[in-house]
Amino acid sequence: MEEQQPTHSIVIGYIIWVFGFLGAHRFYYGKPISGTIYFFTLGLFFIGWLVDLFLIPKMEREADIRFQAGPIDYTVAWLLLVFLGLFGIHRMYMGKWFTGIIYLLTFGIFGLGYIYDMWTINDQITVLNHEKSQGSGTIVSPN
Repeated sequence: MEEQQPTHSIVIGYIIWVFGFLGAHRFYYGKPISGTIYFFTLGLFFIGWLVDLFLIPKMEREADIRFQAGPIDYTVAWLLLVFLGLFGIHRMYMGKWFTGIIYLLTFGIFGLGYIYDMWTINDQITVLNHEKSQGSGTIVSPN
């Protein structure tokens, strides 16, 4: 049985858990709905945030199963999104140069593209990693 390659870091999960009352760790692990709820309720009034201290290992395992590892690193993309996302640097890192330049010129399409990417970046990376793995794979004869 092939071992699942990790996609998300448990260390990064715990570091951003500090800001988890804003949903940061939930977005990172691919849970945008609960991340948004945490954002607007301060981590479900800090109670959910405290409970998540013990749930992070489970969220990390689920993310490793759900998302596909590959040449685009999830943690690097997330750090670029969080700190430089309004400038499109994360999109350029993912090879999406055109939209990266659009983000650069429009301040992340006036912030709306930035929010969109917070919701979808894990899935975007999974698709790109899957495409790259299919493109670089060996061709099997149909015989």
